[in-house]
Amino acid sequence: MPEYIPATLDWVRDQVALYESSGGTEGTTLRDSGLPCIIVTHTGNKTGGVRKIPVMRVKVDDGYVLIGSYGGREKNPVWVYNLRANGDVEIRDKTEVFPMRVREVHDDPERQRLWDAGAAAYPPYDDYQAKTDRKIPVFIAEPV
Repeated sequence: MPEYIPATLDWVRDQVALYESSGGTEGTTLRDSGLPCIIVTHTGNKTGGVRKIPVMRVKVDDGYVLIGSYGGREKNPVWVYNLRANGDVEIRDKTEVFPMRVREVHDDPERQRLWDAGAAAYPPYDDYQAKTDRKIPVFIAEPV
């Protein structure tokens, strides 16, 4: 079993720890914003270690939309490269845990539909896209 490598950012590490140690009954809103989040467990593309990140909970049909906004910074968050390298993930949505497969969505009609769902759940995504030149990556996690 690969080793779990906690995030370097304190708030991410703390959010994941609270969410998981409570069995999904606490820490279920991103940074106490009141906005629901999920935990995505994935594999580091360089380390091969187990990585975990909280992301906004954006449910579409039987999948989850994952948007690599990084607050509109010029670079993608590291987890984007991890998902591109290995799309097998585990999603924790409160007390439920699902094995899922992630794929990046490039097709404009599908990407736009997923982006719109993300922006409806978290309107700052539109602001983040406006402040960066990069096309923010959009992924869909679907049941295996």
